[in-house]
Amino acid sequence: MKLSVIIPAYNEADRLPKTLQEAHEWLTQSLGETFEILVVDDGSSDATSESVSVLMASMPELRLLQQPENRGKGAAVRRGMLEAEGEILLFMDADHATHVCEVKKALPLLANGIDVVLASRQHPDSDIAEHQSWLREHMGQSFNLLMKLMVGLDMQDSQCGFKVFTTAAAQSIFSRQKLNGFSFDVEVLFLAKELDFSMAEIPVRWVNEPNSKVRMLLDPLAMFVDLLRIRRLHR
Repeated sequence: MKLSVIIPAYNEADRLPKTLQEAHEWLTQSLGETFEILVVDDGSSDATSESVSVLMASMPELRLLQQPENRGKGAAVRRGMLEAEGEILLFMDADHATHVCEVKKALPLLANGIDVVLASRQHPDSDIAEHQSWLREHMGQSFNLLMKLMVGLDMQDSQCGFKVFTTAAAQSIFSRQKLNGFSFDVEVLFLAKELDFSMAEIPVRWVNEPNSKVRMLLDPLAMFVDLLRIRRLHR
């Protein structure tokens, strides 16, 4: 089965080449030619697209999709998931905080009928090699509590940027998904639940990347507003 790896990228010219080289090397050794990597450049103002184009010459499995303007991570992931060609679809972050090799933990679950597998930094067996700051970790825990209360999702970690889907689940979910910001993860899981797709969380090794794209005040506020919108968007 072919694996599609979707990587949303906004101004990632510095970090992305290393991630692509590491991911391509592991996928080549582990999966042979049965994979593709789709980078969705979300309207970057730096050389993100150029850095991907350079690597495409030596990586035939690498594809580049370019958004006409910066629309948000949710929009970038949505486009990549809907244009991917694989039977199994993974989206992961450009900083490679969760290594692509963690997908091997998801594959047996998918083979046994699970539709959506999400990485959880809160899983008791996860290995957090480098933690976020105290403030960021507690903001994440507070957001997770709000998610449970407001949206009804009982997940340990909705925001880890590493999730794996079957084709059927990805097409059904992302053809309906609407949020463009960071809360799109919650919307995706909400839709998976509403559409009766089975979900499972897996432990992963996760390394904090200090240069996070999440803005400490503005983005949490926008995410809270989005939580209020999710049920209304999908009545």
